[in-house]
Amino acid sequence: MLEVIAMCGRFTIVFDAETLLNRFDIEDIPFDWREIYNVAPGQKIPAIIENKEERRIGQLKWGLVPFWSKDEKIGYKMINAKSETIQEKPAFRNLFTRKRCIIPADGFYEWKKVGKDKQPMRIMMKTGEPFAFAGLYDTWTSPEGEKLHSCTIITTKPNEVVADIHDRMPVILKKQDEQLWLDREKFDADLLQSLLVPYDHDQMRAYPVATIVGNPKNDQPECIQEIADPSL
Repeated sequence: MLEVIAMCGRFTIVFDAETLLNRFDIEDIPFDWREIYNVAPGQKIPAIIENKEERRIGQLKWGLVPFWSKDEKIGYKMINAKSETIQEKPAFRNLFTRKRCIIPADGFYEWKKVGKDKQPMRIMMKTGEPFAFAGLYDTWTSPEGEKLHSCTIITTKPNEVVADIHDRMPVILKKQDEQLWLDREKFDADLLQSLLVPYDHDQMRAYPVATIVGNPKNDQPECIQEIADPSL
């Protein structure tokens, strides 16, 4: 059965560890790196933070659980944060000042309406190179004292590539802006807010993929293979 996710609910990380280290200026990876063809909410995903000009990568659960939450179930409702209201919502406002992260990826899925059906589309850079989603993170402590590190992906209005598919898209930072987003020592709300805009459509493409991506259990190369466009 095809599962259609609202906003940014699936993405891909299909590049090797060496590419990650070189692209994102990281010294080492403290966990086993693997390519993921169908990243879904609730999974642990790689995220990068910076502390005193040193970048570190770790794994955060996708679905933000604010530190003040009564339980972790709220995370399934908080996989995304709208850029337009990020400075107003209690769950995101404080994180915007000090707990910003970037999430490496090389594509994301959205579902396009084709007649009565929903056609999954993969959206990526024309070059195929990795990029960074803008994210926020927090740490929640369970009643038993166990810590849960989680994150959310920020979304914005769609660019021309995505607009025909969905009414939202994840915020993809320009490479030269990633450092500014990660810098915890400087906080300029207006400047940071100005980064949360649709990515240049001229550098992106979208293509149809098989409906198997609707099931998060499917995580294989076939998920990203281009198929014939059913709307043609």
